[in-house]
Amino acid sequence: MSAIGEKLLGTLTGIAGEENTSVNAPDIARYVVDGLAPQVVVRPGSAEEIAEIFRLCAADKLAVIPAGSGTKLRMGGPPTRYDVALVLTRMARVHAYDAGDLTLSVGPGARLADLATLLEKQRQFLPLAVPFAAKATIGGTVASGIDSPLRQGYGTTRDFLLGAEFVTGTATIAKSGGRVVKNVAGYDLHKLFIGSLGTLGVLTRLNFKTFPLPESSRMFLVSFAGASGALDLVERIVRSPIEPSSLDILSPSLAQLFGGRAPSTDPGLAPIDSWLPSPEWVVAAGFGGGSAALQQRVADEMARMAAEAKASGTVLLDDKKRPAFWGQLREAVPLLLDASPGATILRIGVLPKCMGEIFTAAQSSAERHGLPLAILARAAGAIYAAFLPEKVDEDTLGRLALAANEMSEAAAAAPGFSSILYCPAQLKGKTTVWGRERADLGLMRKVKQVFDPEGILSPGRFVGGI
Repeated sequence: MSAIGEKLLGTLTGIAGEENTSVNAPDIARYVVDGLAPQVVVRPGSAEEIAEIFRLCAADKLAVIPAGSGTKLRMGGPPTRYDVALVLTRMARVHAYDAGDLTLSVGPGARLADLATLLEKQRQFLPLAVPFAAKATIGGTVASGIDSPLRQGYGTTRDFLLGAEFVTGTATIAKSGGRVVKNVAGYDLHKLFIGSLGTLGVLTRLNFKTFPLPESSRMFLVSFAGASGALDLVERIVRSPIEPSSLDILSPSLAQLFGGRAPSTDPGLAPIDSWLPSPEWVVAAGFGGGSAALQQRVADEMARMAAEAKASGTVLLDDKKRPAFWGQLREAVPLLLDASPGATILRIGVLPKCMGEIFTAAQSSAERHGLPLAILARAAGAIYAAFLPEKVDEDTLGRLALAANEMSEAAAAAPGFSSILYCPAQLKGKTTVWGRERADLGLMRKVKQVFDPEGILSPGRFVGGI
């Protein structure tokens, strides 16, 4: 153990307790980020303990990376420094749950799976159908900004995160928002933390609006020979009177993955190969609740629009079959990571009308550089383009870097943005994870300076090396 490691261990043990600090090799290895390992792992139990840890780290210029279950540590740019892994799994308490008021207040270490079980008892849920659902924590989900297919019907996290408590890099414990849907006017500072990857502070308590669980659900899988037909149907559905809770497009290669294997994150998912025509583009439209008459109206509308868009086939999944497909859709990211040792998944945001251009650009780039490609697109304009090489070597990394750069340019021209969600750590030295430099980077740096003036929180992981 290094001298700084001995000093850290002694001080952190005094703050969090001996049983909650570790320099053991297995613990250290679990929280390695892009090849960089922390010197110490500490598991605080309160906001006050985190503040004490931050005071120590700021004084000694020690870099801290917050973590939960570790499923999102591969996201973001490579850290420039890393001394302390701040693991928040002890802070899993449900502080308040008012089913009648549809509000939930919880610590960042609470697992999504446990929250789902709690809410289901009251026929409620949080619309966070995110990947790694069996292990993911609520704090990591918010801090990573990871997407959910339910954004079509319920919006993104910023739409139902009512407030939060957090600790900044200055060791200040602060609050923003509240615990009820109607709050006093003010700055929603807590929304700055969504997708910030722990670069501004650490969330220590999160307040959510919950939603009634639909009595029933169903999903329509509509297949097309080409992407244009799928995009046509999505546009028709968005303009129609029916309101899907989820609306996604799967490329033929992704549909084949769905049909051929279960993701390692949920091996219990049933095979669905007999439900998906292959190789074709698939529109997956999910609907929840409603009377029998409304369900029939939705079915009739879907049949009409599918025929007008010249679909080659339609499959209806009821409550018995839908969960298996839904699980595959939720776990699409880990499924893609399982499919290739060099899986490079780009997250691209454009206006819905520009999605066809991005599909074309991704297919052209994949062909030009000899990279297998799979695409998942949300109707709102969030596209996941995954390049899936069979091996990882210098030549492959070079081709992946070229493809990622081309997609960044294509997204900027749309206009939109592109970033690398997951990729081999070696690729991060050959291209920027965050794509083109953003016009608001200067403002971001000012915000970072206010929240973390010593630069101790996740240095290097966010846009522009923040």
